[in-house]
Amino acid sequence: MPKIAITEQFSIDESEIEESFILAGGPGGQNVNKVASAVQLRFNVRRSTSLPENVRERLIRIAGSRITKAGELLIVGRRYRSQERNRADVRARLAALLRDAAKPVEPRRKTKPPRASKARRIENKLARGLVKRLRSRPGED
Repeated sequence: MPKIAITEQFSIDESEIEESFILAGGPGGQNVNKVASAVQLRFNVRRSTSLPENVRERLIRIAGSRITKAGELLIVGRRYRSQERNRADVRARLAALLRDAAKPVEPRRKTKPPRASKARRIENKLARGLVKRLRSRPGED
């Protein structure tokens, strides 16, 4: 079974990818109405045996609305006029998404705002308050 290499640690089977070809709108003349050049790629994330568990969870989080309720990742490619280029495009986008999901998450380091930025904030507040005071009618203080 041919495999698609994602990282050095894992690859996915081509049998886990389902491609269907659909009509694409946009430029292309009459060819657009005759040839199904757009590609719809489906990859079942939940049932995939190739994905490590941590990559699967991160992929579901990263993909967002591209994941269906059934757990399938849906990528549509209609960027190019040719079916083969759209097919290569959706596969490259799938691989890029999987590579992003495979990257380890760096924990956020808590930081405090520097003293200088706090001072600038107070100065701006004072300046803004002065402008507002100068706009009011004299003698209202």
